[in-house]
Amino acid sequence: MRFDLRWMGLLLLALVGAARAELRIEITQGAAQTIPIAVVPYANDGGADSIHAVVGADLTRSGQFRVVADEQMLSRPTEAAQVDFRDWQLVMAQYLTIGRILPQPDGRFTAEFELFNVATGQRMTGARFPGVAPASKRRLAHHIADLIYEAITGVRGVFGTRVTYVTQVGNNYELQIADADGYNPVTVLRTQEPILSPTWSADGRFVAYATYANRRAAIFRQDVSTGVRQLVSSFPGLNGAPAFSPDGGRIAMVLSKDGNPDIYVMDLAGGPPRRVSQHYAIDTEPNWSPDGRYIYFTSDRSGGPQVYRVPASGGAEERVTFDGNYNTRPAVSPDGRKIAMVHGAAGRGYRIAVLDIASRRLDVLTDGPLDESPGFAPNGQVIIYTTKSGGAEALATVSIDGNVRQRLGVVQAKVREPGWSPFGATP
Repeated sequence: MRFDLRWMGLLLLALVGAARAELRIEITQGAAQTIPIAVVPYANDGGADSIHAVVGADLTRSGQFRVVADEQMLSRPTEAAQVDFRDWQLVMAQYLTIGRILPQPDGRFTAEFELFNVATGQRMTGARFPGVAPASKRRLAHHIADLIYEAITGVRGVFGTRVTYVTQVGNNYELQIADADGYNPVTVLRTQEPILSPTWSADGRFVAYATYANRRAAIFRQDVSTGVRQLVSSFPGLNGAPAFSPDGGRIAMVLSKDGNPDIYVMDLAGGPPRRVSQHYAIDTEPNWSPDGRYIYFTSDRSGGPQVYRVPASGGAEERVTFDGNYNTRPAVSPDGRKIAMVHGAAGRGYRIAVLDIASRRLDVLTDGPLDESPGFAPNGQVIIYTTKSGGAEALATVSIDGNVRQRLGVVQAKVREPGWSPFGATP
């Protein structure tokens, strides 16, 4: 395997890392019953990127919360001793969060927040964050929103995560990474060759993707922070659909160097790829189980595309999907209990569905007609995917129960191939 020089990677990021047009996010369907919450402006904070504005936008964007408008607030406490819960009962808020910023002499600041149950007056959670750099304020706000979301719902929030996606304008392709709310987009690769199947490593340090190098299909692994990229595979024929193992030390991929397209696993420390599926049909789109025991993949060996799985070490392959004659692009949930996939049905197009592995129950979550490339958020509660309609391509999300939906697009560009990052480090 070959590594680019480190300074070349840094130069690549400097050249292509300029901010691009942000993803625009539109909630197209929210939960039937939203949770009313008051997010009070923080002391010593303000502006469009104020912590309370970002937290409120995050909770609203989840589709599960209704944030009390600032102008409806009867008081604006910033400390627990200032709270009169009757003020918040009058505006029908179930929860209240307050906070403050304390400037430090070195230009940094300390941030504090608290969350209360309005009906009981109980303090549910809170935290203090000293020594925060001004440039990290938005990231901290996402983290606070995650803590609030988890305290109320019992599910870890994903506001502090990032997404990868590919944009296309004419014959120009860009691999971009943005915050989960669409802000701070950065281009990590610009090329006139298609970029396919970008995927994150479990530690969030790397993305892998398939593209072309010297007119030959190739798979690369790229360091997100430095831009240094490593050529993983460029065998004759197909080199595609990379998928990191949970431990980050291996990549599953599709190669056709030995004849038919099959699933292979390559150790990133070195050595030749090892073939784990063997059939005269087409095997493609590998995805690891979270425990690393199995690789799920798509194969047309039964006459139509279906999802199969094989032990990661090789062995007997078994069919997983039986509902319908078209099931592709498997993505295993973080808890290993569900598989998201593209499900095709005559007259209904291609839609995103979720299979419960234990019960074999299949639930169709989207309306189509051309939905593809599903992937789970790291908390397993949301699926991101590509949707096509009338020549336009955009990203969309749907909650695991199908109740909350969003559409994410970039003006004057086709957007496809989404991937959700793992949970990041705490600010």
